Amino acid sequence: MPKIKANGIELYYELHGPADADVLVLSNGILMSTASWVYQVPAFSKQYRVLLYDCRGQWQSDHPRESYSMELHADDLAALLDALGIARAHLAGISYGAELSLMFALKYPDRARSLIVSSTVSQVEPMLRSIVQMWIEAATRRDAEMFYRVTYPFNFAEAWIVANPQLLEQARTRYTTLDFDAVVNLCEAFLKFNITSELHRIKTPILLMVGEQDTLKPRHYADIVAREMPHAEYVIVPGSGHAVCWEKWQVFNNLVLGWLAKLSQ
Repeated sequence: MPKIKANGIELYYELHGPADADVLVLSNGILMSTASWVYQVPAFSKQYRVLLYDCRGQWQSDHPRESYSMELHADDLAALLDALGIARAHLAGISYGAELSLMFALKYPDRARSLIVSSTVSQVEPMLRSIVQMWIEAATRRDAEMFYRVTYPFNFAEAWIVANPQLLEQARTRYTTLDFDAVVNLCEAFLKFNITSELHRIKTPILLMVGEQDTLKPRHYADIVAREMPHAEYVIVPGSGHAVCWEKWQVFNNLVLGWLAKLSQ
């Protein structure tokens, strides 16, 4: 499996698609892995050089024990791009990966061709903070079953949960292999995230998405981002919960490809 040294750690990455095409980076949600983009890679890699990676603390990348931050994740991504010889890229991410992408655009504005962010926030309000603190408590106990039970109801719309018991069972099994110390670091990095007052500095073209039924990071968070970044193209995805790239993957893919095609005109 390919790994590369970047910003002092080993990062796992994959490249798909034509070597001479524009690069499209897909940044994971907090519990996602590169495999989670199963619905996107076949579609996106026909036209783009798709870069998948696990950020520090996720799955196949290194899991340093010191604390993380979105700024550090952005530095890691910049170093990964450097190591791969990529000067600029389109940045797409969902949830944690979307917040990482926003931070990257703040720190490295000349390296972001465009932003595609889904299910994101620019600040953490009390209800969301309480949910993530509940996740931290389950992770601190290293209780995989508890962690599963306190996470999945927030990550999907109820109709998707009812229709996909097998995929949920796969998640339950996968969570038994989590490095819970790293999960705590990731969650704590998220709780420190607060860039609403800085969003106006991001001039990069942006596609902003939110699931209509997202209960983890509800629409009002996307409304805040859209208010502070009035140049954003803002789409509310009907019938979707938090995990838009899984629940409504056809819509997600069409929005991304249509957005990128429009930018190239």
